[in-house]
Amino acid sequence: MKKININELSNYFDQEIEISGFVENIRNMTWVQFIVLRDLSGKVQITIEKSEEQNKELVEIVNNLTVESTIKVRGKLVQNEKVKLNGMEIIPNSIEVTSKSELELPFNYKDLNSANIDTRMDYRFIELRNEKNLLMFKVQSLFVQAMRDYLYNNNFTEIHTPKLIGTASESGSEVFEVKYFDDKAYLAQSPQFYKQMAMASGFEKIFEVGPVFRAENSNTNRHATEYTCFDVELSYIDSFEDVMELEENLLVAGLTKVKEVYGEKIKEVFDVDVVVPKTPFPRIKLEDLYKELASRYNYEIPSEDIGDMNAETEKLTYKFAMEEYGSEFIFVTDFSKTKRAFYHLRENGIPQGYDLIWKGMEITTGAQREHRYDILKSQAEEKGLSEDVKFYLEFFKYGCPPHGGFGIGVDRITMLLLGLSSIKETEFLFRGPNRINP
Repeated sequence: MKKININELSNYFDQEIEISGFVENIRNMTWVQFIVLRDLSGKVQITIEKSEEQNKELVEIVNNLTVESTIKVRGKLVQNEKVKLNGMEIIPNSIEVTSKSELELPFNYKDLNSANIDTRMDYRFIELRNEKNLLMFKVQSLFVQAMRDYLYNNNFTEIHTPKLIGTASESGSEVFEVKYFDDKAYLAQSPQFYKQMAMASGFEKIFEVGPVFRAENSNTNRHATEYTCFDVELSYIDSFEDVMELEENLLVAGLTKVKEVYGEKIKEVFDVDVVVPKTPFPRIKLEDLYKELASRYNYEIPSEDIGDMNAETEKLTYKFAMEEYGSEFIFVTDFSKTKRAFYHLRENGIPQGYDLIWKGMEITTGAQREHRYDILKSQAEEKGLSEDVKFYLEFFKYGCPPHGGFGIGVDRITMLLLGLSSIKETEFLFRGPNRINP
């Protein structure tokens, strides 16, 4: 007998069925016992009449049952309008306890305010049983699936690049060093170099969804030492405008699907409206943005951040985008070359790239890449990285088309989509400077 999901039960009235799940609640009354059984798809009531002789064994099982145990139930599904839970109940003929929970949980996972964030992280496997968390990961999964589907439908190839690398990539200060037999290796900060290798290999359009590692001692609501990134790269572009257009369409595809499937549930559970943005997203040059923020909000960028943005700038940029364009999204371009990676293509000394701000936070740094070997080598030398990236420079010696790309942090966009306050809540298991377990 196949396992049936609770949300499929309406197809099985007056039939003998088998169903499994967690014990959500037990009511042991004088003449009757009730169990509320929960699986990922929903909840159902199980009813046992104590007075019936054939139920003696079942009654004893329920007398010793604890909430959050898991059980397998066989019985008949019947309609009952008196049952508040979907007007149905299961009349069991057997109950098998497949695992027994301890009587007291470490905290009440149904009330996420009942414990602090660190306690919840210690018992993440329990916290994840909360309805909000289960919905969150369904939404995250669908968002990623819809973006994947968009790229597959536009002839992109999904690749899987190594996370152990022989050279500290991009900059040596933010990588994790690991022992590699009799040598040392590093955990990859991003698949950036290998995405570009794929362009040099003639793949033309690729993407990857996978873990990246940042050895940043950052204890903020938006940073993690390991997170999941959705990376995209494409060839034969004319400018970074082509990259921005692709990202616009990708995000619209993801948000459209999420709104269609979960929009109402997200509003009910998170009190957030899923907004599908209009394209093109507004664009503004960094210098023009500084002027707008100064005149509108009396904000001056700190001297150490000139040529770039900081968290406060991003918040005000969102406020400006909503006031001026009615858009949750805005592209910011024309950053200083001292604040951008050496592999960004430059025109008149200006990196041909952008940051994408959504709801007051940067979710992407994208760019057209420098694909000409001599210029790329010179820009690496300018940053003092020519030896560190020697293997990477080899990719461009034998021809490479103009290309560009971007990466989107999956955990961060989930946080912004659902209006959550910390990336700790949106990673399956958070990793930060002070957390490596469970």
